[in-house]
Amino acid sequence: MEETEQSEQTTLWHLHPIRVRYQETDQMGVVFHGNYVTWFEIGRTEFIRQAGMSYEQIEREGLLLPVVDLACKYVSPARYDDIVLICTAIEQFSPLRVTFRSEVRRIGEGEGYPPEWHGQTPPGELLVEGGTSHVWVNKSFRPTRLDKTLPELYGLLQRVSRGTI
Repeated sequence: MEETEQSEQTTLWHLHPIRVRYQETDQMGVVFHGNYVTWFEIGRTEFIRQAGMSYEQIEREGLLLPVVDLACKYVSPARYDDIVLICTAIEQFSPLRVTFRSEVRRIGEGEGYPPEWHGQTPPGELLVEGGTSHVWVNKSFRPTRLDKTLPELYGLLQRVSRGTI
């Protein structure tokens, strides 16, 4: 099975800005560490939607995408009312698996960015880096080849993983 890896020259990132809400912080005034995992999920969901298909559509087709591995390295804390970018890219892709690279970056008030960013490093100050690995499964949680089950999505993700969409 052939894995497609991101080019060393450029990466297609999906950028999704959010403002840190009070309930996402702890008594120290910083974002509680578990919220970054939720933000990684928001990034994946919006990444797939930007590519042209929603998770809802994928699930209607009988496919699920459970997490089988999670990595998260904390570099610097986000705080209440910060504006952060959830940055998501495909790191590896095959008919059975997909690995997303995720970064959370702080940006300044009023800084706007397009939903797509081409380059090795997304904008802003790096706060957290990591990612998730997934396996395509059917509703019985049996591994399923995406290229056979939902070729339209496979083609979309193939183009995105090459940075051509």
